[in-house]
Amino acid sequence: MMPTHRSRPLASVVVTWPAPPRRAIVPVFLPFFGCPRRCLFCSQEAQTGRRAPGPADLAPLLAEARQSLERRAARGLPPAEFAFYGGTFTALPPEALDLCLTFAEEMQVTGLASSFRCSTRPDCVDAAVLSRLAGAGCATVELGVQSFSDRALALTGRGYTGGEAKRACARVKAAGLALVVQLLPGMPGVTSEVFLADVRAALEAGARALRFYPCLVLEGTGLAGLWRAGEYLSWDLTLTLDTLAQGWRMARKAGALVLRMGVAPGEDLSRALVAGPWHPALGSRVLGRALWLEVRELVRTLRRHEGAGALHLDVPAQAQGHFWGHGGELRERWGALGITPGNVRFGREPVLRLWLEG
Repeated sequence: MMPTHRSRPLASVVVTWPAPPRRAIVPVFLPFFGCPRRCLFCSQEAQTGRRAPGPADLAPLLAEARQSLERRAARGLPPAEFAFYGGTFTALPPEALDLCLTFAEEMQVTGLASSFRCSTRPDCVDAAVLSRLAGAGCATVELGVQSFSDRALALTGRGYTGGEAKRACARVKAAGLALVVQLLPGMPGVTSEVFLADVRAALEAGARALRFYPCLVLEGTGLAGLWRAGEYLSWDLTLTLDTLAQGWRMARKAGALVLRMGVAPGEDLSRALVAGPWHPALGSRVLGRALWLEVRELVRTLRRHEGAGALHLDVPAQAQGHFWGHGGELRERWGALGITPGNVRFGREPVLRLWLEG
């Protein structure tokens, strides 16, 4: 039974639990465009559902983005951010980069866009190009670091070291741009321990947000050949969920967001997927585990200091969808903590509140 308004808690602990970020972004997908090499694990066509564009495709892609921004304005919506995703934006051919930055400035001058962001590689961000991005109204640079481990970077032929990746992060920050770091847990050379060290390194480098893309084996990649030869073993789903939950909590405690976990579903991905920890509800399943880890820590703290008493838990309403886990998979874990449907309630406050009652 839940406590009544007359109940008096013996002791309680409270932590803020953030709501998922809500951002209006209009994307421009440029898979492989500007990339100096095709990485061992990469098949952006399958991941984005878009073919790699050429220079002749750029103007129609920008026109499509303009139409999306104009439709938002016609509906009375506030200006959105737009994003150049995929490829290596800062390594685009000069004419293509000029066209994109001119478009970016025009969209902001006309009030259709608030700012823009782009994704690129750590070895393609010198001070000059970052200054140019900032001057064109770029607010955020996403670096596809993948890992700060020298061994993992060498195994996948990324072409830079962990130290070089950290220096790239510092250059982004020095240019006055917000830093987002993309990580690839489970890529060759990245164990659970290495991934958590990568999260720590990204946060120490000043990342305002992270993206976690568990490594998948996709048809047509060099990694698929290694997997078939038995030279690469992908993470299983349980390891992925539990490890990403730890990484998510590390980011939360540092005040950073995790913008995405996993690759979105699509027909191209389904056809190309050979192996790896993919699930359509991966992000929600990770959040459920992160929430459980947080409450487990609160329970231990409360029990250690206060001892016996009946547990009660308040949870933000936005967490209700993943609280019990996908298909109820976390009910047993919650039960082991003493949390059942009878002593948990979901409310509007963005906090976890755990208390003991005599």
